[in-house]
Amino acid sequence: MSEKSSQDVKKKGLLDRFLNVVEWSGNKLPDPIVIFFLLSMSVLVLSAVAGLANWSAVHPGTGETLTAVNLLSTDGMRIVIGDSVSNFGAFPPLGMVLIVMLGIGVAERSGWFEVALQNAATSAPKVLIIPSIAFLGLLGNIAGDAAPIVLPPLAAMLFLKMGWHPVAGIALGYASATGGFAANLMLGMSDALVQGFTQPAAELIDPTIETNVAMNWYFIAASVFVLLPVLWFITAKVTIPRLGVYDPSEGDDVGSTEIETTDRQRSANRWAFVSILVMVVLLVVALIPENSFLRNAETGSITTSSPLMSGIGLLLAIFFFVPGLVYGIKAGTIKKSSDATRMMTESMAQMASFIVIVFFASQMLAYITASNMGAILAIHGANLLEGQHGVVLIIGIIVLSAFVNIFIGSASAKWAILAPIFVPMMMLLDYHPAFTQMIYRIGDGITNPITPMFPYFALVLAVAQRYVKKIGIGTFIATLLPYSIALGVVWTLMMIVWFLIGIPVGPGGPILL
Repeated sequence: MSEKSSQDVKKKGLLDRFLNVVEWSGNKLPDPIVIFFLLSMSVLVLSAVAGLANWSAVHPGTGETLTAVNLLSTDGMRIVIGDSVSNFGAFPPLGMVLIVMLGIGVAERSGWFEVALQNAATSAPKVLIIPSIAFLGLLGNIAGDAAPIVLPPLAAMLFLKMGWHPVAGIALGYASATGGFAANLMLGMSDALVQGFTQPAAELIDPTIETNVAMNWYFIAASVFVLLPVLWFITAKVTIPRLGVYDPSEGDDVGSTEIETTDRQRSANRWAFVSILVMVVLLVVALIPENSFLRNAETGSITTSSPLMSGIGLLLAIFFFVPGLVYGIKAGTIKKSSDATRMMTESMAQMASFIVIVFFASQMLAYITASNMGAILAIHGANLLEGQHGVVLIIGIIVLSAFVNIFIGSASAKWAILAPIFVPMMMLLDYHPAFTQMIYRIGDGITNPITPMFPYFALVLAVAQRYVKKIGIGTFIATLLPYSIALGVVWTLMMIVWFLIGIPVGPGGPILL
């Protein structure tokens, strides 16, 4: 064995050992539902300790002295038990996400998402194959689970057809769909999900503050055009050259590399997009009148306290439901009304674990609020960080979020834990919750491709092993690592520049309060 080959084996061995430690550590973590139950119990115990110790802080805005409340006392237990149902029912993410999933369920299960992705990718000329897949991946989070499931195997077939290594296509499809999870031209379920946790966290400091689902939209839309060339460059200059020429003997018989949709499916897809255009036109027309039912009745604003913002969950559901329904009817996957209702019911069934998580998350956040510990911790944390430049805070939150993401794959689970810490602390430093939320979303996205804890990792690794039977977790993550590094560097720099210029991150989402 040559000296170079020996070094390569050593490097791969060290990487494998590191990744094995990460995987082992992540596997030792309990289920997210158990995590939130334990966190809820921990907050109760800590409230007792803090209450007995008379832990307190002076609110810099009101001058009021906040003292920790012992929730294990008689009065505290009245709050814990008496408010449990209202805590759960009034929790913002619950209704918003479930409503959006009604529409996504029809769009996904009718087959529209899959056919739309296939048609978009296969219709591009060879020179645009890489950017087309990257673009579809970046927009893929509006398609629920479709993009990280459908795009990698589709990209593998396209790359094989183009004479490139299929694993390079899998890496591109997966990295763009998961790494750029917070980049999109449209609002989707992920926007509703994180905002639902941000609002109650912000209310720890200011109960009157209003946030909205679209408050990161400017930044996430601009991110598409910043991250697209990054994904293109890494694929063309790093991934494809590194993997080299594909040897079919390395994998199983993967069958035909042709990707086809029927004439009926293509026609149905066109009608689905026509329905979207019609809805967009109707929405714009409805917004034009100054007294529009979608505007604020008193100010006429579209973004501030307007039905458009407060009801955006329903609008998103409609924008998914209608094209999914049109496609299903035209393609034959929806033949009677019960087919559509079945798709919505199945979509709700998939959300069962989310609903259970929300129950415990809602109790945990309520305990943090009732005990005053969230506000007190935020005040002391803000005092420690007082005088720190915003750039330091940006990098710190991104790095911490990215690290936590390696061990906890669920974006909602992480933000439910981190939001009550980051959002109030940053508000006390005069930063708007929308800004803090966007920083977190960057950190949450960039390590998605390389964490074995992400729900789709094992599935995509199995797809890669169809083409290269011996590919292991270390080799696969090594292929994905350049994407995470490049996305992390470029996206962080983008946020720093955005911050220094002072551009709002979205409607109703300024940098500063």
